Amino acid sequence: MDLSVILERLTTGFGNALTPQNLLFAILGVVMGTMIGVLPGIGPALTISLLLPVTFGMENPAGAFILFGGIYYGAMYGGSTTSILVNTPGESSSVVTAIDGHQMARRGRAGAALATSAIGSFIAGTFATLMITLVGPLFADIALRFGAAEYFAVMVLALTTVTGLAGDSMPKALFSTVLGLTLGLIGIDQLSSQQRFTLGIPQLIDGIDVVLVAISFFAVGEVFWTAATWEKSKASIISRAGGLMMTREEWRRSAPAWFRGSLLGFFVGILPGAGSTIASFLSYNVERRFTRYPKEFGKGAIEAVAGPEASNNAEAGGSLLTLLTLGLPASGTTAMMLVAFQIFNLQPGPLLFTNQSELVWSLIASLYIANVMLLILNLPLVGLWVKLLEIPRPLLYACILAFSALGVYSRHGSAVDIVIMFVLGLVSFGMRKYNFPIAPVILGVVLAPLMETQFRRAVSISVGDYSVFFTRVGSALILAVAALLLFGPFVAAFIARKRGRALVPSLTDEGD
Repeated sequence: MDLSVILERLTTGFGNALTPQNLLFAILGVVMGTMIGVLPGIGPALTISLLLPVTFGMENPAGAFILFGGIYYGAMYGGSTTSILVNTPGESSSVVTAIDGHQMARRGRAGAALATSAIGSFIAGTFATLMITLVGPLFADIALRFGAAEYFAVMVLALTTVTGLAGDSMPKALFSTVLGLTLGLIGIDQLSSQQRFTLGIPQLIDGIDVVLVAISFFAVGEVFWTAATWEKSKASIISRAGGLMMTREEWRRSAPAWFRGSLLGFFVGILPGAGSTIASFLSYNVERRFTRYPKEFGKGAIEAVAGPEASNNAEAGGSLLTLLTLGLPASGTTAMMLVAFQIFNLQPGPLLFTNQSELVWSLIASLYIANVMLLILNLPLVGLWVKLLEIPRPLLYACILAFSALGVYSRHGSAVDIVIMFVLGLVSFGMRKYNFPIAPVILGVVLAPLMETQFRRAVSISVGDYSVFFTRVGSALILAVAALLLFGPFVAAFIARKRGRALVPSLTDEGD
């Protein structure tokens, strides 16, 4: 797509995004996103899953996605505030920020830490959105050449990446993935019209609604987990951030970290399953290698705040690029946005840029607007965001549970759905207790029907020849990469053990 065409469509997108209604959705999204980023345990995926039932009656899908995009970007901003001031990460991606950010706060430089976080987030978010603008149409053009075999291979790669990067235990991650795929296949087989995995329950013939699964695992499971592990927080809150002005030395050290974090985070975000937490940890390690002040790391190094905060915001943009161009959710949050697309009978992917051009460019334009709003809102309202931590946790989570039940019941008006919600919520609680990752379950539920459709389409086109996945160059290469990601760590560990044994001198060797 020519640059002039991109600019023309982006201009049209700004025209739509700046309408009073959509501008209100953008403001609401960034404010809600910052709030849920500040509150520990309530992430953007949980929030979007709760808001999905609200979008059922919306006539304009652009407003819903502008709202969700604002929430996604806002949560990345908000997580740093409590990491720095309270040493309590609002988001898992802000765990790294707490290491040096809180130390800066204790030294009286909380304002500088918040400033470098906000400015870095703005630069990274704008960079990622610019990359979506320029690279998105190119990705979509490439994806248009994919056939059914290639799409199936890409989905296998997505699940493989999530499985390989989710959690410390590969068997647990595999179990989560298989559980998600199983839940996604419950209902009527579209080819044979036979029931499968319904356990004789009539209400399961149409399958388990994706919204129901999302709310159960993200919201209800979180409530159960919080109720079981809740303790009154005794963290000391640094309510006064001090001056927000950074010194010339802090600007000099932050600027390279912002740009390195932006580049790293965006390309990590493109990979399905990598996530903002991995992006922020990688950025922290990169900054520790580049810094001239290694002894300050862990004691209040400003680049250790600037880099990771930039990377997790850029990762959000990379995840959205994968969703919009390939139709693949790269994170739990984009999985929820994929569900929203399905609610509006839209299929994200290469044809989205052609068939729903106005929607796509309105969303992209709104992301630019959201970044500016977030920069303006976050620093002046630091005191307000910290006050949110005073909300009693039992009251907060009781409201989440009630809203979850209301949202699930409003979907089909079925009391059985409420029962399923609590059952799956208990399953989610058990998985959290024994460290089973949740993200592969959600991605499995979302991708299972799509994978089945593309698999059967590819086999049908090839007249029953299952080797089509390996004889087509594109799908064969993608499946090879998936196999490498899945089995590569085991092979590397095996080779390392063999080499380690070979290096151990034998007691029977000559000269002993």
